[in-house]
Parts: sequence; C-alpha cells; structure tokens
Amino acid sequence: MDWLQWADLEMITKLSISAVLGLVIGLERELKRKPLGLKTSLVISIISCLLTIVSVESAYSFPGSDDVRIQMDPLRLAAQIVSGIGFLGAGVILRRGNETISGLTTAAMIWGAAGIGIAVGAGFYVEAVFGVLLLLISVELIPLVVSRLGPKRLKRRDLTLRITVNQPEGIKTVMEELTRQRFSISQSKIKDLQGEEHHLLEIKTRVNVKHSLPQIYFMIKEIDYVQNVEIIS
Repeated sequence: MDWLQWADLEMITKLSISAVLGLVIGLERELKRKPLGLKTSLVISIISCLLTIVSVESAYSFPGSDDVRIQMDPLRLAAQIVSGIGFLGAGVILRRGNETISGLTTAAMIWGAAGIGIAVGAGFYVEAVFGVLLLLISVELIPLVVSRLGPKRLKRRDLTLRITVNQPEGIKTVMEELTRQRFSISQSKIKDLQGEEHHLLEIKTRVNVKHSLPQIYFMIKEIDYVQNVEIIS
C-alpha cells in the first residue's frame, strides 16, 4: 500500500461519495422517466468533484519560489463548473406545442448534481449528504403535502382542452357545462374546421389535482354536442 498514499485514498473516497450521491439524484429522475438519467447524473457529479479536487490541490502544489510568488484561488476552476453546467440544463428545457414549459426541475437537478460534486470535492461531506436529502424531500415529499394541505390554488393543475363540437349551438352548452363542473377557464379560442359543420374549442383551464385524466375525459365526453376530446397536461 506504499504506492497508494493517504492523499490518494482521500481523493478516491471523495469521488466515491460523489458517485453515490449523484446516483441517488439520477435514480430519482430515472424513475420519473426524465431526461436526466443515471449516467448523466453520475458523470456530472463525479467530474464536478474531480475538477474541484484538481482546483484545490493545484492551488497548493505550485507555491512558487523566492523570485516568483504564485497565488491561486483554490476554487477558481470549481467556480467555472457552475456557469458551464448551464448548457446541459438548457438542453432539457422544452417548450411544448401548448406554450407550456417543461424540464425546469430536471435542469435544476443537473445544477444540483454539479453542486453536490463540488461540495464533496471541497470536503463538505455532511453538507453534501444533507443537501441530497433536502433535494429529494423538495421534489418528492413537499409537492404531495402541498397538494393535500396547501391553498386551493396549489391544489389545481393546468390543462389544455381541445374539444370538437358537432353543432354551432353546442359551443355555448359546452362552455356553460365546463363552468358548472368547476373548470376554471383562463383562455378560450373557437375555430371552424374546414369542410365540416364542426367547431374546435381550445380551452386553457385549471382543475382539481384529485381528478385523473380519464375522469376528466369522460366528464367532458358526456357533455352534449361533444364529438372528440383531447387533453394536454
């Protein structure tokens, strides 16, 4: 074991801890079928840790001489990780056809995985572990608590409805019935379908999170004059 010095063991330990914590973050995203998977999270966490170790160690490996005094910021390289990781986060943020944005949480988790790697590389093991626990609580537990115990506005989710009505008089019927069933309509658009006596209603609404998509579908399908229903969440 002479060839393996104590400093090397410490670096291997840091990289191993960073890999385990990155694995936890990646597993949470993988289970939800999000763009940030196990491999991506592991690479981000491990390499962030490695670059932090190199940054810290190199600052004290080149002390200079009597003629030239070299001063280096121990975390200068690590600071560039935070800004450089942004291009990965931008790659998972998507804009859907219904003008909604998705992927912000995954982008934040990418940034978080890099932060965990930096923390472990700098030697803040307890803080890194506690940070991962708080991340999991924030994205898994807190939304469930808020959806059940929070204000009414936080218990509703946004949906876009595309409803085909087979009669002109059905437009008013459908809108009144949606209001009666407590669909909070924020925006609506009516469009004539070419070559048919049908009309397309595009409605942005908020509904109670307790209602599943199949329940909402059958609620709308049973309304008079409704021919086709499309729900975008």
